[in-house]
Amino acid sequence: MRSTEQKQPDLFCTISIETLLPADHPLRAVRKRADAALAGMEVDWEKLYSTRGRPSIPPEQLLRAMLLQVLYGYRSERRLMQEMQYNFALRWFVGLTMSEEPWDVTVFTKNRERFLRGEIGEAWLKAVVLEAYSEKLIDPEHFSVDGTLIRAWASERSYQPKNNPPGPGQGTGRRGKLLKRDLNESRTDPEARWYRRTRREWPRLSYLGHVVMEHRNGLIMAAAVTQASTHAERQAASKLLEQVQQWRQRFSSPRRRMTVAADCAYHESDFVQDLERLKIEAHLPAWKNRPRPDWIGEQLRKTRRYQISYGRRSWIERCFAWIKGPGGQARARFRGVRKIDWSFQFTAGVFNLMRMIKLAPQT
Repeated sequence: MRSTEQKQPDLFCTISIETLLPADHPLRAVRKRADAALAGMEVDWEKLYSTRGRPSIPPEQLLRAMLLQVLYGYRSERRLMQEMQYNFALRWFVGLTMSEEPWDVTVFTKNRERFLRGEIGEAWLKAVVLEAYSEKLIDPEHFSVDGTLIRAWASERSYQPKNNPPGPGQGTGRRGKLLKRDLNESRTDPEARWYRRTRREWPRLSYLGHVVMEHRNGLIMAAAVTQASTHAERQAASKLLEQVQQWRQRFSSPRRRMTVAADCAYHESDFVQDLERLKIEAHLPAWKNRPRPDWIGEQLRKTRRYQISYGRRSWIERCFAWIKGPGGQARARFRGVRKIDWSFQFTAGVFNLMRMIKLAPQT
């Protein structure tokens, strides 16, 4: 018997959004890992939200929505809300029911300022790292550090001379020498600097992203973004390693001395002295074809401990490849160090989350 097409829609729907998502959908594993990390951030939420007033959107839902934005590569929150209008998988992951409307785009703008004040990006990365600590996925002894360039969201044409440049002897160079960044700035993003890593590259308005990685599974322990300069890599690395050392002493019982591997750019006296102050063994290669002093010594480089540690250093390029590729951090989506630092740290936490799903899948 042929049935006729019904023109009148159903008045009520009894289908749960949970049944619409397949049991083997990849977002289910991501949701489990994300909820486990968010459970350890209750202290951070209590500092940001008051016990009185109108109820706000749960911050856990906002972070899950931002996590989806990183995973699916949406360049704007407006596009994410449009996709969430009809995509039930995204609704389920965030925590919205079928009858709830997606939020207005200004919700992300207002809450982003709140998250910046509470340093939620760093708290999110720390929560994911602690989750990896609990499952024994982190090497508490051997680490690597490196930096990468992040292009600023500004055109090179906006790099123009300053209206009020500093006088002679007031620059940021040696002995007060005036550098190019002292005389020029970007009108679009004043904190971005004209920088290049090597002489073969063309200089661009950029920031520097820094990462500390452990050697067992290649997970990111700490991350940060600074203004681009020749000394920023070593200064940021010292601060991040000091932070990692505090976490290491708190959440594990280290038996041996902590080691850090890096490339030739870190083989300078100030960085080696900082590592000696922190009681960290530096695994740095020697300069080739340059008359630079050797602060490490060839005797250490002949040890098996150095060879294994320096061999794992190349794994850190996988972190940068994911963060700048699928993570969308090759070019900044925001302007200013604070916002780019928040986005970079949050993306590093998402990288750890996806890595942990492959290393220790939950049943």
